[in-house]
Parts: sequence; C-alpha cells; structure tokens
Amino acid sequence: MARISYEKRLKELGYSLPEPPKPVASYVPSVRVGKLLFVSGVLPLINDRLLYTGKLGKEVTLEQGYEAAKVAALNALSVIKSSLGSLGRVRRIVRLVGYVASADGFREQPKVVNGASDFLIQVFGENGKHSRVAVGVMELPRGAPVEIELLVQAR
Repeated sequence: MARISYEKRLKELGYSLPEPPKPVASYVPSVRVGKLLFVSGVLPLINDRLLYTGKLGKEVTLEQGYEAAKVAALNALSVIKSSLGSLGRVRRIVRLVGYVASADGFREQPKVVNGASDFLIQVFGENGKHSRVAVGVMELPRGAPVEIELLVQAR
C-alpha cells in the first residue's frame, strides 16, 4: 500500500511548511517517547510575528481566531516534520489541546479551535481525526489569541 504524501497534500491545499518556530522559553519544540511525539505549545506565527494579537470576543473576531488556530496547526506540522524527518511518518493525530485567550463572556472556544482541527483533517484525512480539548484562558505568550499542542502517533 502506497504511503500518502502529506507534504504533497499540503501543496495541493495551497500551503507550504514554514521554518519551525523557535521556543519562546526554556523547553524543546517536541519530545518523542516510543511512537508518540509530544509537540509543545505552538503560536500562530508568520515570520516570527503573530498573525493577530488580543483576546477572542474583544480584539479578535471568531473568524480571525479560527484562522489563527489554522496557522498554529501549520506551524505545529513544521515542528513534526523537523522532528520526524517527514510528515509521512505521521500515523495519526491523537490529541489536540487548544488554548484560547478569551474576553469575559466569550464561550466559543470550540469554534476557534476548529480552525486547527479542520485543517488537520484536511491534511491527514481519517488519520487527522483526534481527541481534543478547547479551553479559554486569560492570557497567552506574546499576546497570542490561540496556542495549540499536539500528540502524534509516529510510524
């Protein structure tokens, strides 16, 4: 059975992998334990600049938050490729945790994190379907509206 080229699928979807983001504190971008790859929290950065800043329900719209979550997921894929050597080594996305900087009364965190979930399913198909947590928080590093972390099963 031929292995799917997830990098090719990304290109077909109009995306290219950026350079993996550098850690903003004292940690490593990912840790592999057996066949599991734990990807540290990733922000929606483009060329080391946040796509948006602020809180959902205040400075950032739901649509912008969705897009920010997608960009964070793209950055997470660059960490995965850097760690595994190829996205083809991904067996499945196991779990996604999404943190959403939320203004008082904002309750649409799941819809924001759908930006990352929908993107991962677009890229990996059935292997992109995952368990998930979407939680609202007061603040995120650098004023980011969204941060995601992934747990990946590798080949």
